[in-house]
Amino acid sequence: MQQLKRPVEQTDPPRSARETLPTMYDLPSEDPEEPGLPDEYHYLQPHLLSATLQLTTYAADEVFSVGDMNLYYDVDHPLWHKRPDWFAVVGVPRLYDGRDMRLSYVVWQERANPFVVVELLSPGTEKEDLGQTERAPGTPPTKWEVYEQILRVPYYILFDRYTNNLRAFHLVGGHYQPLDFTDQRIQIPEWNISLGVWQGSYEGIARLWLRWFDAEERLILSAEERAEQAEERAEQAEGQASQAEERASRLAERLRELGIDPDQV
Repeated sequence: MQQLKRPVEQTDPPRSARETLPTMYDLPSEDPEEPGLPDEYHYLQPHLLSATLQLTTYAADEVFSVGDMNLYYDVDHPLWHKRPDWFAVVGVPRLYDGRDMRLSYVVWQERANPFVVVELLSPGTEKEDLGQTERAPGTPPTKWEVYEQILRVPYYILFDRYTNNLRAFHLVGGHYQPLDFTDQRIQIPEWNISLGVWQGSYEGIARLWLRWFDAEERLILSAEERAEQAEERAEQAEGQASQAEERASRLAERLRELGIDPDQV
């Protein structure tokens, strides 16, 4: 087990957890006992969620979103962590201390909990993701307990890419309640956007993907998609201008055949 730095001696009044407990530089960013790495879908889908998360209520540098990063949640057990497939936090700097990319997300350093967590179901983790497993004596709390009771994440969303089943839970009165939604679209009113299922091609793979939609139910494009769209529009405009020039040239030639100077028309 990794040795943590020696805790800073406490004072009276006590020093903050940010000063005395391990930071992201001290805590591991991966679990060495977990075999294997996420499959390609577990890499692409979180990346798509982050690339298209654009909030009008927060500046871009006040939103942190990431997939497959260790999330440390208990100051009394600093090695306990979960690793959501994707989560987003608002009201924190995009960069750690405004200058560095995070190795992990440590709540006692950040002082802000995730607002949305997305888990991508797989046969090996489905029961745990859905809160259908019980905590064994002497073990860390389950994923459901951490999200609902410790971090109190307002929106917990689950998507099964094998069945294309989308489920969502909203924290109400300290407990998760199933969230009713239609047309595979989950409203996040605090952000003025929604999360839904979209059929299309991303990174050359055509399937159903989770995508963000704006307040007018329009698909939110990534920066790359916006650039591609702008390039297509420029090419269309160039083509239309070329066609117009060609038509004008033909008309001028026809006028000359009729003995009419096109420059005098």
